Amino acid sequence: MVQKYLLLSNEVVTLTNAEYIGNVALSKSGRDEGRYFIVVGIINENYVYISDGDLRTMEKPKKKKIKHLNITNISAYEIKNLLQAGERVSNSMVKKFLQYMNSSEEV
Repeated sequence: MVQKYLLLSNEVVTLTNAEYIGNVALSKSGRDEGRYFIVVGIINENYVYISDGDLRTMEKPKKKKIKHLNITNISAYEIKNLLQAGERVSNSMVKKFLQYMNSSEEV
């Protein structure tokens, strides 16, 4: 049985898309190509909201097509839990996680 969620819009999305929240995504196209983001919201089955805490803040996340992202299995569990609980996530929290992820990836 597929559970359904209502997130950030009036459209119902499947659990598979809802699992993207809190995951790290690499942009494959556009002017932000090659940058890492965290998925902070689901619009529908084709679009998500992403934030890097710097250029794309939590207050103004970027709307991006899922097909233009490589969504990784790396999940920011603390951020994911806060988003799912409906609590505020700070830009510094997102920036710190992405900086930590980038520094550990270079090793």
